[in-house]
Amino acid sequence: MESGVAQSRPLTAIGLRLLAALALTTLSMLVKLAGEQGVNLFEMIFWRQAMTLLVMIAFASATVGLAALKPVRFRAHVVRSTFGIVGMALVYGAVILLPLAEATTLNFTAPIWAVILSMLLLKEKIGRYRWSAVAIGFVGILIVTQPGGTPVDPKGIAVGLAAAFMVALISIQIQDLNKTEGSTSIVFWFCLLTTPVAALALPFVGRAHSPETWLLLGGIGLSGAAAQLLLTNSLRYGSAATVIVMDYTALLWATLYGWQVFDELPAATTWIGAPIIILAGSIIVLREGHLARQARKENRRVRPPEEPLVP
Repeated sequence: MESGVAQSRPLTAIGLRLLAALALTTLSMLVKLAGEQGVNLFEMIFWRQAMTLLVMIAFASATVGLAALKPVRFRAHVVRSTFGIVGMALVYGAVILLPLAEATTLNFTAPIWAVILSMLLLKEKIGRYRWSAVAIGFVGILIVTQPGGTPVDPKGIAVGLAAAFMVALISIQIQDLNKTEGSTSIVFWFCLLTTPVAALALPFVGRAHSPETWLLLGGIGLSGAAAQLLLTNSLRYGSAATVIVMDYTALLWATLYGWQVFDELPAATTWIGAPIIILAGSIIVLREGHLARQARKENRRVRPPEEPLVP
């Protein structure tokens, strides 16, 4: 089975995460373009998952071996995949309904939801630092959504916040799965279990496409697979606390794509609210990293010297 971190290479991990942010934003841009071409959301999900499945089989064959894909907790994979495909539909739906920068900004609220879910689901004690970050984050959300003013599409805002909530919930599920499953196995089973589900919708939503639209669908599949591999491998060379802040660079790419591809720039309130949300997420990430280091020190103090530490 794969190890959590192959070896510590912080600069490599950060570089991979920066490329992952670019790949994910490119994926969002292609999803938005395909939506404007009339491609159904579930058809996009099918091609994204089907192509990623093929890439993961090839990747596993070349690295960890196909035997490493055997699941230890199959039921946990089913639960993760169920939530995962709902989350993917919401993420893509937000991209279709909202300007790219606004959809990306709302996705940054995932760490805020993760703190709340950790308290509710994991019974984790949340201190003043993380509660302060949650409060700061919701101030940023209020600014971006402009209540009482001329708001961005309310339906899009609701879908975007729900998408971020699902991303946080799925992150907790993956954190649990990582205790027994390799990262490649987690991605593989997610694709394998959801591709047939998405295929069930094809007779109802599939349609003939122009060559340009097929190129968009191919790009969605390839950029999704690239993003998945880059995200997975960034965590092989560095901890989540080291690399996750790099995800915020996605806003730069989203703004650039929005300007160059869709001729749209973020509203003034997004320029104000986005840094506040990013600040809140950064506080949470830094605090999580501090708590993790403290826990490791405590483990070293209480374990007998002859007992090897479990990473």
